[in-house]
Amino acid sequence: MDTLIQTAIKNCEWSTARFLIFSDNVFEPLIYYSHLGVLLIALFFGFFILLNNPRERLNRVLFYLTFAIGVWLFSDLVLWASGNPSEVMFFWAVEIIAEPIIYALAFYFFYLFVDKKDFGLRTKIILYSFLLPTIALAASNFGLTGFDLTNCDRVAVEGILPKYGYAIEIAILLWIIALAFDRYYKTQDSEIKKQIFFTATGICLFLFSFSLGNIAEVITENWYIGQIGYIGIPIFIAFLSYQIVKYRTFHIKIFGSQVLVTAIWFLILSILFVRTVENVRIIVAATLALFSILGIFLIRSVKREVAQREKIQKLAEDLEKANEKLKELDQMKSEFLSLATHQIRAPLTAIKGYSSMLLEGDFGVLPQKAKDSVNTIMKSCQNLINIVGDFLNISRIEQGRMVYEKTVFDMGKLVKEVVEAIKPNIQNAGLALNIEIPENLNAKVNADRDKIEQVVGNVLDNAIKYTPKGSIGVSVLKDKETVKVAIKDSGVGIPSDEMNKLFNKFSRTKDANKTSVTGTGLGLYIAKKMVEAHKGDIKVSSEGVGKGTTFIIEMPASNS
Repeated sequence: MDTLIQTAIKNCEWSTARFLIFSDNVFEPLIYYSHLGVLLIALFFGFFILLNNPRERLNRVLFYLTFAIGVWLFSDLVLWASGNPSEVMFFWAVEIIAEPIIYALAFYFFYLFVDKKDFGLRTKIILYSFLLPTIALAASNFGLTGFDLTNCDRVAVEGILPKYGYAIEIAILLWIIALAFDRYYKTQDSEIKKQIFFTATGICLFLFSFSLGNIAEVITENWYIGQIGYIGIPIFIAFLSYQIVKYRTFHIKIFGSQVLVTAIWFLILSILFVRTVENVRIIVAATLALFSILGIFLIRSVKREVAQREKIQKLAEDLEKANEKLKELDQMKSEFLSLATHQIRAPLTAIKGYSSMLLEGDFGVLPQKAKDSVNTIMKSCQNLINIVGDFLNISRIEQGRMVYEKTVFDMGKLVKEVVEAIKPNIQNAGLALNIEIPENLNAKVNADRDKIEQVVGNVLDNAIKYTPKGSIGVSVLKDKETVKVAIKDSGVGIPSDEMNKLFNKFSRTKDANKTSVTGTGLGLYIAKKMVEAHKGDIKVSSEGVGKGTTFIIEMPASNS
């Protein structure tokens, strides 16, 4: 048998194939163009999609599909180039297995694209049942019965299995068309309809082109038809590129235009595989047609990008104008707030002054009930004065008009004075007070004394409000660069998810009203801004609800 084969090879003058695919046995001038060019495009696109999102099932299926196309094209090229009967028989069997798998993967891809879920068990069983005979019997006599040595065409003799494969391929193609019609008419979303239409069209064109190469070529024995069919395969790639550009099917961050440009580059590169000058016109015409299709998609994508950029630019300009307008409105708001608080402050001061005079008996002795009422008026008036003061401070801070008159003073002494002034409130609240301020601490800072006094008073008053029972601790520490005032309470605590918004304007914790109904949520905001103006900071920590809170006021130490 070996002698007979060697004699046939010698008589037919079969050449030895280099790398399995390059030899003088290839007599059709379009073979390398139609096989290698399409193979390169398919593999590039498959790897490109896979690498950008390997976890996505749809991406993996498309990669398997393009890889199967590459295997089939390479195997078919070996059949054209090789003069070794064993190689021909092996790769012919590979083709028999790969053909129906390509159709099945195309159907699987379309199903995932449309339904966005995996096959059901029933569908998988049907599909596997179709494919199992071709996989199991490809190397048997049902697949190939032998090798024809009666002529020099290097042809393997096919059994009944390839015909079965053709029937399966036609059935799957009809299945895809039926699924496309079903899903198209069931959906009401016009955008989804477009996606279904373009994807189904691309897959059907691809399978039709592939059928020209593997079915029509065998039936008609017209090898030229087959090569034209293979050249049409990149249409499928073009349609998928369109999906990426228009619908962002694979959510790839790279611009779709890069895919299109690369596909065009491969098309032009494949012209190098044209073997005879006579076929240049045909090849250029085919390349021009595909180039035109890809070019249309590229132009559309570029136009879309330009339109989006122009829209973004317009929105940015509108946003900038709106931002300027908001700044003007904010400035007007701050000015109004400043004017309003000044106007309100004067009558409140007058109300407080006359209330004080009434309580002191300047206008005669008041009955006890009248005194109680005047005392309530005076306290309410003081609360309003404090609120107005807060709004006035906010107005000054936001307009940059807050004036800081800095002097060098001892923070320990200041804290003692503030605690002494507020001690009656602490005692009235029934809270224990712990003070830890070492003698001769010499905790000097260079700051506006009145403003820092207000900050410490604000934080301490805040601790009293939100500590229903327990104690408040005040301590002052000093290191080389910083003076720290720590105010710790055993109160309601602060949830961790609300810690970051504690120093915002008008911000209070969810449970604040349960403990203290008074308060505007401005005190800590103002305190932080004042400390930051001195290049210091206020920090807060809490172990959680009901576990107390610690505020630490940090100020740069003064060496004076």
